[in-house]
Amino acid sequence: MPRLLVLGAAVVTVAAGLGVRALFDGPVPKYAGDALYTVLIYTLVTLALPRVKPWVAAGVSTGASWLIEFAQLGEIPAVLRPLLGSTFNPPDLFWYAVGAAAAWAAHTLWLRRTG
Repeated sequence: MPRLLVLGAAVVTVAAGLGVRALFDGPVPKYAGDALYTVLIYTLVTLALPRVKPWVAAGVSTGASWLIEFAQLGEIPAVLRPLLGSTFNPPDLFWYAVGAAAAWAAHTLWLRRTG
C-alpha cells in the first residue's frame, strides 16, 4: 500500500477516536477507542512494512493490543498509563479483534481493487 495512504488512514483513525470521545458518552467511546487503537497499530505495522500481508498485520496488531492489555494485570508506570492504560478489562480483548478484523477487511478490499 502507498505509504501516504497509510499515513492518511492513521490520521483519520486518530481523528475518529477523538471524535467518538467528544461526541458520545458511556461505553461507546471506550470500546470504539479499543477497536481504533488496534486499527492504529495496524496502520503503523503497514506503514513500517508496506508489503505486509493483511492477515499478518491483523495478527501483529491484535497480538500487540492483547499484550498491552495483559500487561495491565501488572503495574504500568505512571508515565505510560495515558498510552497503555492501567486496568485490565476482558471485553477489550474482543474489541481489539474487531478493530483488527475491520482493518484487515479494508486492507484486503484495497488490495483486490488495485491489484
